[in-house]
Amino acid sequence: MGTPDSIIYSYGISTIFSVIPAFCKKGDMIAADEAVHWGVQNGLYLSSSTIVYFKHNDMTSLESTLDKLTRGNKQAEKMRRYIVVEAVYQNSGQIAPLDEIVWLKEKYCFRVMLDESHSFGVLGNSGRGLAEYYGVSIDKIDIITAGMGNALATDGGFCTGSVRVVDHQRLSSSGYVFSASLPPYLASGAISAVNYLEDNPTFLTSLRSNIALLWKGLSDVPGLTIASHPLSPIVFLKLKKSTGSSKSDLELLNNLADRVLKEDSVFIVSPKRSVLDKCHLPVGIRLFVSAGHLESDIQEVSDSLRRFAAIVLAEHL
Repeated sequence: MGTPDSIIYSYGISTIFSVIPAFCKKGDMIAADEAVHWGVQNGLYLSSSTIVYFKHNDMTSLESTLDKLTRGNKQAEKMRRYIVVEAVYQNSGQIAPLDEIVWLKEKYCFRVMLDESHSFGVLGNSGRGLAEYYGVSIDKIDIITAGMGNALATDGGFCTGSVRVVDHQRLSSSGYVFSASLPPYLASGAISAVNYLEDNPTFLTSLRSNIALLWKGLSDVPGLTIASHPLSPIVFLKLKKSTGSSKSDLELLNNLADRVLKEDSVFIVSPKRSVLDKCHLPVGIRLFVSAGHLESDIQEVSDSLRRFAAIVLAEHL
């Protein structure tokens, strides 16, 4: 990643919700994207900081939020101030506009905390993540976290940044202090995966080819539309026309997922959100694309969804 130091956590999702309260305390200010997943939300809650959510991937909303938090606030200069975002959002498949976020963080004197769980090993010419993808200097991002259960196909997580950032966590981050270390075989698995990516850059080309192939196959699915970014390994499908209720939308999507599994043995899921989840984005079907998928796998998923969507969603078309 090109950062001075890193720290390894034994459990992927605990990384981000341990890191946030390690740096953010009561009286601090955090501007967070409204689409952040539950693990990030939990970390925000545990921090006891003043949390303000801005509209998903809306930089006008972010700037307005930062301006409101700092304008006329004499105490703001004494507070720790953070912008918390995901590189690839688990709840939408969208990619955060890092270049604009960095510009705003420097303008308003905030720090950036970035979760790269779904972008590390995926974005950029060599899979180093969002900073490489945008050509932004890595030292512009204050804290980077990522779970290793996605592209690296192991478990655990890591946080990387300056030596001071990493050292601080060794004594103040609950997920590190109050946990056993990551088992050596899982760490070795992560190292092997990183080495493989470095030695086989064409693997990323295969992944992007599979994403494009799935996009093409899902472009005309009745009643559904793709809401994610074209480079995101999370292909997110949402209803073209909502029933007017998230609960009813989810029930409809669950019926579709059940029918596809029962009839064609294709396993897809519609995300189920906890009552504690503050994300209010539309529900949908989330597909994770791998470089290991065959063209026939992707074609089968596309054909199955197209066929059964026309049946299950018929009255909503």
